[in-house]
Amino acid sequence: MFLLISVMVNPAMFTEIPWPGTDAIQSFKTMLISIVLEAVPFILLGVLVSAALQAYVSERWLARFLPQNPVAGILVACVFGILFPICECGMIPVVRRLIAKGMPLYIGIVFMLVGPIVNPVVYAATYTAFRARPEMLYARMGLALFVGICIGWLIRYFVKTNPLKRVSATLYAGAPEAGDHHHHARGGSKLVSMLEHAGSEFFDMGKYLMLGAMATAAVQTFMPRDALVDIGQGPVSSHLFMMGFAYALSLCSTSDAFVASSFVHTFSFGSLLTFLVFGPMLDLKSTFMMLSVFKTRFVVLLMVLIGCFVWIGAMFVEHFYFTA
Repeated sequence: MFLLISVMVNPAMFTEIPWPGTDAIQSFKTMLISIVLEAVPFILLGVLVSAALQAYVSERWLARFLPQNPVAGILVACVFGILFPICECGMIPVVRRLIAKGMPLYIGIVFMLVGPIVNPVVYAATYTAFRARPEMLYARMGLALFVGICIGWLIRYFVKTNPLKRVSATLYAGAPEAGDHHHHARGGSKLVSMLEHAGSEFFDMGKYLMLGAMATAAVQTFMPRDALVDIGQGPVSSHLFMMGFAYALSLCSTSDAFVASSFVHTFSFGSLLTFLVFGPMLDLKSTFMMLSVFKTRFVVLLMVLIGCFVWIGAMFVEHFYFTA
């Protein structure tokens, strides 16, 4: 009400607001489009894998395949991450489907955290970006596995309730189970059912991707980064800065190594390692997507665990592994 009265009294007040210039608006639109175009193929791949799991993989098969031993289960999750070339955008719907199908929560979380970093595509990209410093490649893969395994182990022992917002009984309610030989009401096959699930899940994930991409593009366009560079020079603050930088940029794990390599002469290798491990595990757009899948309390717990383990682990690696 006060704002409305002020505008009526002085309509020219808006002329004093420093609106973004044309170049800034154009930069925002370009970044928004580039973020969405970079992420959409991986989300599409992820929802297709997720829908295939719904249509062709039954809970009984999954229960027989997964080992009962928790150590073996975590190792299987790491192997899955190495085999599936899916980034963090596409990984979330896959993990949601696997957990709804009966995969233990801790195995799904390890798969979600480790997979976007240790898969062959990201391995090759990191090797190319840091060809002169291969120790960065090994440190990235090793720290990602360490963080994922530690968090998965903690979740196994301390998270006893299902954190999914929708349980398997309500997630895609009415969908036929894999192995069900009854045809769809419209005579569709398993392939048609898979495509229907993929389309539904794509739009479910896509709206959160758009929200995160808009926020990310705004941060990249309007945040004065030059004023923050000095913050990243300290042995501790540099890690915190690169964590925030990775979170705000929300880069795909297949391309973040090239961004990190451009800071080789500005930041320490430990802080660059923080950037390369923290970003694929947790960024702005994936936070929105996780909030659409998991309960808020569980997402906050994941954020705290990821931040602490990556920060401490990267500082440890920097002190004992990296050499000048």
